[in-house]
Amino acid sequence: MASLLLLWGRRCLGGLALLLAAGPTRAAAQRLATLTVTLARPTGGLAIPLSTSLDALTLLPDSALQLVEVRGGARTVVPLQVERRPERVLHWLALAGPAPTHTYELRQVPARPRPAPAAVQVADEQGGLVLQAGGRPLLRYNYRPVYPPPGIDTAYKRSGFIHPLWSPHGQELTRIQAPDHYHHYGLWAPWTHVLFEGDTVDFWNLADRKGTVRFAGVLATSAGPVYGGYQVLQAHVAFPRGRPEKTALREVQAVRVYHPAGPDAYLADLSIELSCASASPVRLLAYRYGGLGWRATAAWNQANSEVLTSAGKTRHDADGTTARWCLVQGQLGAGDYGGVLLLAFPTNYNYPEPLRIWPDNMNGRGDVFANFSPTKTKDWLLLPGQTYALRYRLLVYNGRCTAQQAENAWQYFAHPPAVVVRVAGQRGAATF
Repeated sequence: MASLLLLWGRRCLGGLALLLAAGPTRAAAQRLATLTVTLARPTGGLAIPLSTSLDALTLLPDSALQLVEVRGGARTVVPLQVERRPERVLHWLALAGPAPTHTYELRQVPARPRPAPAAVQVADEQGGLVLQAGGRPLLRYNYRPVYPPPGIDTAYKRSGFIHPLWSPHGQELTRIQAPDHYHHYGLWAPWTHVLFEGDTVDFWNLADRKGTVRFAGVLATSAGPVYGGYQVLQAHVAFPRGRPEKTALREVQAVRVYHPAGPDAYLADLSIELSCASASPVRLLAYRYGGLGWRATAAWNQANSEVLTSAGKTRHDADGTTARWCLVQGQLGAGDYGGVLLLAFPTNYNYPEPLRIWPDNMNGRGDVFANFSPTKTKDWLLLPGQTYALRYRLLVYNGRCTAQQAENAWQYFAHPPAVVVRVAGQRGAATF
């Protein structure tokens, strides 16, 4: 049985490596700082996201900067991308090497006439934002409302969800509007049992007409050689009894896809920031499901798919347990396998998070649904003037993922490698 390590390892020099320009740096280059990072665990062939404060290193413009990895006497230019938060943050990706410690030099070079090509791009296509790398679509965020099939209650319409989520080989891993649950929308994050201004509302079960979630605007998009993504505003709208609809929660959802290291896997970070939309508090009441849900492909059933959690639980006993990560994988067409590893960040509410996992006899065939549900076991009170954040990472892959590979991926997400910085001309080092 091939593991992801073998599948990715044979190809990890493809994909991202095509972006690396080997050879000598420009003669006029001047070293500004040395950055050292240790990858203490096997990466499984993944490109590990790294970042550090750029303004702490230099005030030079982005176009005058170059990052070079130093291995022995060889120097390789590494793609970099600068984010403004509003301070500048330097981002790059590390590939596994012959030694765990990686050394980089940040250099000043003659200003580039134009920015580096975007390896991860965002395309606006017929009501959706499509993130793609190397011409391959990876995920689609639907901002235009999608209606149910003809003859089905239009209350089931919904915007603001991810579908399709594609595997690296192009198979769809999500499903929407399944006849058993027309309100299921791929990868989405509504709340089910919510107390708002004296009413119990429901943003999940659309047919109950107690609430919904709507796309409310694109805040930002980004494309570049390291990552691409979007940031959108979503409104959690309550339909109170006998009163006009009212937005209870504002949600800022951000998705960032990193450039894959090869053809068999990629990483996508998803963050959710919730805040009260009025002076009224919102209490997310304890309920058996709610939050980040994934309705998986219809191709999976009890005979050709599997579930594994960080606590060692499977589909038979995972429901109601807590986990740092949850792995769902299965058969994808003839001779192919793949899935998604869902990773939860340690600062998330009620971490390690409770899970809702459908039983293996669901709908008589074992349809697959997985849900990180922070409010499965206790309420979550959201107060006006505060912002509440949830962070997740998705490892999307073809092949098979083992428990050890899943744990390594979670460790790199939960505890990113420290970047030790030595600024040229200064004594000592700083860690960011």
